[in-house]
Amino acid sequence: MNRPTDRVRKLARLRAIIDARGAEGLLLTSAESLAWLFDGARVSVPLGGPAVLTAAVDADGSIFVHAPANEVDRLREEELGGGVRIQELPWFEPLPVAADGWLTEGDVVPELRAARASLLPAELERYRALGTEVAALTTDVLAATRPDRTERAVAADLAARLVAAGAEPVVLLVAGEARTGVPHPLPTAARLGARAMAVVGARRDGLIVNLTRWVGADPGDGTREAALREVEADALAATEPGRVLSDVLGDIARSYERHGFGADAWLRHHQGGPTGYLGRDPKATPAAADRIVAGQAFAWNPWAPGLKLEDTVVVHADGIEELTTDPRWPVVDARGRQRPRTLGYGEELP
Repeated sequence: MNRPTDRVRKLARLRAIIDARGAEGLLLTSAESLAWLFDGARVSVPLGGPAVLTAAVDADGSIFVHAPANEVDRLREEELGGGVRIQELPWFEPLPVAADGWLTEGDVVPELRAARASLLPAELERYRALGTEVAALTTDVLAATRPDRTERAVAADLAARLVAAGAEPVVLLVAGEARTGVPHPLPTAARLGARAMAVVGARRDGLIVNLTRWVGADPGDGTREAALREVEADALAATEPGRVLSDVLGDIARSYERHGFGADAWLRHHQGGPTGYLGRDPKATPAAADRIVAGQAFAWNPWAPGLKLEDTVVVHADGIEELTTDPRWPVVDARGRQRPRTLGYGEELP
C-alpha cells in the first residue's frame, strides 16, 4: 500500500472534535469514516457491508486498530499503510465498543460529516481520476448499446467495466423506454427501446461518483428538457460555500415551480446533495442544517417523469468543478455550462 496520504490533516480534524467534547478519544466504526481516515482503504468485505475493523483515535492523534485475525494481514499489507498498530481478535469475537470517556460515532455524527466534507489534495486527486474514468467507461458502454438490449444486459456491462477499473458499483439503474418515469429503475429484463437511461454510482478509494446518462431518441419535448436543465443550473448556482443545505434545497424547490414543473415537483424524487464517502452525505432535506464548505463534493439529481440529470461536482471558492465528464460525450449549452445531452444510438463520437 503506497497511496498518497492526507492522514495528518485528517487526524487534526479528529483531534479537534475530541478536544471540543473534552473526551479521551473517538472510536471510528463506520465504513465511510474508516475509508476516509485510511486514504480510501477497502474496509468492508461484503460490498456495502459493515467495516471489518475499528480505529480508536486518542486525544494525541494516535491510532489503534482492532480487526479479526483473518483480516489482519490483508489490512496491514494492502490497505492501512504504516504507523498503525493492529490488535487482532479471534474471528468469532465482536469488535470492541468505546471505553468510558471515549466518543462513539453516534455522539458526533454532524462533526464527522463536517470533517469529511472538505476534500484534501490527495483525496481530490483520486476523486478526479475516478470521475474521469467512470464517465469514460459509461460512454464506452452506452455508445455500443442498441434498442434491443435489455436493461440487465446494460447494467451487467457497466458492472464489468467498473470492477475492471478497480471500482465497486454501488448504484446501477437502467430504464428502458417503458420505465423512464420510474425514479429508481432497478434493471429488469425489459428492452431498452427508443430511449433509455443509465444511472451509475461507483466507489473507488472510498470515494463515490454519481452520474446519469441517456441514449436513444431525444425526449421529444425540448422545452421540458431545457426547463430541467434550468433547475439544475439553479441548483449549482445555489451551491455556494457558507450556505445551509436546507436553504439550497428550498431554492431548488422554487426553481421547479418557476420553470413550469409545479410547486410540488421537488417532492416526487429526492434531489441529491453532498457526496464523497457516502452516496449522499447527507441527502438534502428541509431539516438538513449542514453548512456547505469549499472543497465539498455534490451530486444533485433534478428529476421529472422521463427526465433526469446528474453529475458529480466539487464546489470551490471560485466556482464549480465537474468531475464526471468525458469530452467524447455530446453536450448542449446550459447557461454557459456544457452539459450532456442524449446520445443517439449509433451516433459517432469524436
